[in-house]
Amino acid sequence: MESLKVLYKVGHGPSSSHTMGPRKAAEIFLEKNKSAESFRVTLYGSLAATGKGHLTDAAIREILEKVAPTEIVWCPDIVKEFHTNGMLFESLKDGEVCDSWEIYSIGGGVIASPDMPQLAGEKIYPLTTAKEILEWCEREGKTIWEYVQDSESEDIWDYLQYIWDSMCRTIDNGLNNDGVLPGGLKVARKASTYWVKSKEYGPAVGNRSCLYAYALAVSEENASGGEVVTAPTCGSCGVLPAVIFHLAEINDYRPIRILRALATAGVFGNIAKTNASISGAEVGCQGEVGVACAMAAAAACQLMGGTPWQIEYAAEMALEHFLGLTCDPVCGLVQIPCIERNAVAAARAIDAATFAILSDGKHRVTYDHVVAVMKETGHNLPSLYRETAEGGLAKHYKVE
Repeated sequence: MESLKVLYKVGHGPSSSHTMGPRKAAEIFLEKNKSAESFRVTLYGSLAATGKGHLTDAAIREILEKVAPTEIVWCPDIVKEFHTNGMLFESLKDGEVCDSWEIYSIGGGVIASPDMPQLAGEKIYPLTTAKEILEWCEREGKTIWEYVQDSESEDIWDYLQYIWDSMCRTIDNGLNNDGVLPGGLKVARKASTYWVKSKEYGPAVGNRSCLYAYALAVSEENASGGEVVTAPTCGSCGVLPAVIFHLAEINDYRPIRILRALATAGVFGNIAKTNASISGAEVGCQGEVGVACAMAAAAACQLMGGTPWQIEYAAEMALEHFLGLTCDPVCGLVQIPCIERNAVAAARAIDAATFAILSDGKHRVTYDHVVAVMKETGHNLPSLYRETAEGGLAKHYKVE
């Protein structure tokens, strides 16, 4: 598995696969083609189907048009074998192609291709399944965050502090911003309203309202193109920070406990990413919000004092009950149903962690089983339910 520095990245929304990945690819291609007279970028599959709503063209043009005019060609009906989010970059002089590069945005802002897999990041974790990691914990007498500490470089805690600071900044920005989100759906921001209303209710409803507000704050910042952390993606970036921030506010955890919870969450995100996918275009929203819920449940269970086996149970339960979740963004925007899903998943993550902490950690279905099922289910979903905006709510909800 790759470093958590690959999983957790700070960038601008609304989509890690449709915005951050293409932007990164454009930056790499530009470095080799600074003397081009023009550029042509062809987008394939899901990247083309929902790219306009996800600002894919804007992200690419922002980089390439610093040097030369850029044409975007949309080919949603052509789906490449390696991944549905394919891109072909071409530089031109005198109307002739001088250089070309086919690359794929495979989720979480990561780009790769069959002949350049190293772009996806160096593999530094020798164990890649929950079963292997739990066995390691049993053998070494350690917990999951210590597996991160033993595998990563010494600066991992500084990096996770940077990630946590970014998450907190996004929550603060989201709670203090009002107005309508861009894109034409006229979706109003709700985070600040939910946070204010949380003060009007008793502890039970008030606490849940705060949790919703934090998740909405991050997701609304993402939908507006603001700065967020992929956790594991932009579309699902509201779940993990909302859960950790909420529990930290209630319990006043020391900073190191929060960083360790982030580390543990990252392990479960990496397992899903390595053995299945975190790309909505490849496996549906179960790979985004579902995995985010599993990460948040694992983090919450650790903060509650859970054992490695209880933590794994929390992650398994959280992901299991998102199996089959489709990715059907209305108008190709990361707004409906994405923003609400982040808030609901945050609540479900705490429920899963609570359920697991009350148990002895023993259960029949493992996190590895659920990840394998998620991959199989995602690949069996018709393409119209995998971030193409051709089915589900994207088809049946009509914008007035």
